[in-house]
Amino acid sequence: MAFEAPRRLVRALGETAPGGDDWLARLPEAAERAVALRGLSAERVQVPGGRSSLVVLVREADGTPAVLKLAPRRARPESERAALAHWGGLGAVQLRDEAAAGEGAAGERGEGVLLLERLHPDVSVRSLPEAKALLEAAGALRRLWVEPPDGHLFETVAERTGRQAEAMRAGAAAAPEVASLVDAALGAREELLAGPPPARLLHGTFRQSKVLAGDRMPWLAVGPDPVVGESAFDLARLVRDRVEDLIAQPSGASTTRRRVKRLAESLEVDQERLRGWTLFRAVESGVRARRVGREKDAELLLEFAGWL
Repeated sequence: MAFEAPRRLVRALGETAPGGDDWLARLPEAAERAVALRGLSAERVQVPGGRSSLVVLVREADGTPAVLKLAPRRARPESERAALAHWGGLGAVQLRDEAAAGEGAAGERGEGVLLLERLHPDVSVRSLPEAKALLEAAGALRRLWVEPPDGHLFETVAERTGRQAEAMRAGAAAAPEVASLVDAALGAREELLAGPPPARLLHGTFRQSKVLAGDRMPWLAVGPDPVVGESAFDLARLVRDRVEDLIAQPSGASTTRRRVKRLAESLEVDQERLRGWTLFRAVESGVRARRVGREKDAELLLEFAGWL
């Protein structure tokens, strides 16, 4: 079969690709090789798929349904592999080729290739009514917050947000109208990092669409970009889920504040810390969206940040 990258993936990777990057051009051949090496039969490419990887629905030699995922190095697929191995299927999708996490992952089987259990790719928590979706998503997220493994190499929240802060300052310099929001977000970050709670292994990019229906458990998380830090950082991305619906509501601002309070209480997270990280992450995403030309997304995110 043809392993053609969906438009969504091509567009998203095109926004962040460094000069000379040819990962997309090499992707069809890499996918064919990964399928052949594992003795898989490919069914179809998942469309629209993700923004950082090619997802192929496959079957193993014994007929077991699975998912083959290929991602470029800049998407940190080996960090994802390490997190999934540490979770061991508790709250998250399970690795089917865990043995490849060692020498084979970067060798003959190809760096950036993961074989995962098959969930129901077209059924996410986002398909539920909003209140139920938030409840189920929060429950799935709680199961992921565990002690990181000894000697881990995961990026920390301080490191990740430090890189993001530099880009935000550059964005504010280029667009003075967002400078006040950027200043507020950076100030919140400094305060939050001054005295953080105990660190946990976090999903890193958690939202409703990252929680899929499964057979082993009702809902399981997929697609982590793992990071080590405080739980409020992880929960902050969930606060703004369905941001377009929030913006469309006359009561969007008050609904957002209630959502912060409800999620903080249900997951025993400090409400002010959750508000602060929600502000930082919304402004960072808004500035980044503006930088790559997604102006509508930027407007939604920055308006949402203004409510906080």
